[in-house]
Amino acid sequence: MADPMRIRAQMAGDKATVRVLMSHEMETGQRKDSAGKVIPAWYIQDVTAALNGKPVLTAQWGPSVSKNPFLQFSVKGAKAGDKITITWKDNRGDTRTDEATVS
Repeated sequence: MADPMRIRAQMAGDKATVRVLMSHEMETGQRKDSAGKVIPAWYIQDVTAALNGKPVLTAQWGPSVSKNPFLQFSVKGAKAGDKITITWKDNRGDTRTDEATVS
């Protein structure tokens, strides 16, 4: 299983700014190893974010996203103490879910 995501959610006025650092190798499927064999594609396909269980963001990614991707977005209507949950699923079927509290 992948390393935990680093999530920060901080209030800024009437909205929360959420910053997420995901740990993932993100292979495109176009590079070759030292033996000349193609390294199979392995990348995050779907990302979802929820505020207190209600979806606030969905994204579909592809192989062009960099290794250990960083995502930042804002959520209106959040309050200090609310829970932000981030989930990703990759093309191999692996998933990771982590959460943070809005501060």
